[in-house]
Amino acid sequence: MESTSRRTRLDPAGLAPPAANYAHAVLSEGVTRMVHTSGIVPTRPDGTVAEKVGEQAVEVWQTIGRLLRAADMGPDNVVSVTTYVVVGHEVGPVMAARDDFLGGRLCASTLVFVPALAQEQWKMEIAIVATD
Repeated sequence: MESTSRRTRLDPAGLAPPAANYAHAVLSEGVTRMVHTSGIVPTRPDGTVAEKVGEQAVEVWQTIGRLLRAADMGPDNVVSVTTYVVVGHEVGPVMAARDDFLGGRLCASTLVFVPALAQEQWKMEIAIVATD
C-alpha cells in the first residue's frame, strides 16, 4: 500500500532543544490510518515477566513491533511515545530500548515516573501512536 502521508519534526526557532533523543512535536499530514496502543506491559507471551527493567523494555518494544506489523506498519510510523517507569528504576536501559527500536528516528516522546503500575512485577510500560 502506497502512503502519501508525511511526518515532519517541528523544530521552530525560539525553543530550547529537547532534553534527550526525541522531537518536541511531529506534524502528520495526509494520514489515513492510525494505531493507538494501550499501555503495553512487559508480560511475555508465556505469561512471565523479566526481572530487569531493561529486559522489560525490550519485551515491550517487541510487542509494539508485532502490533505495528499487524497494521502493516513499523518503527518509521511511530509519531508519539509515552513511557511510564516506576520510581526507583533506572531509565537509561528503557530509553536505550526505545532508541534501538526506532533506529535513530525521532518522534514526540514523554517519560513519566509513577509510584506503581497495575501489576507489582511491571517496572515500566509504553503507549504509542503511529500513522501511515
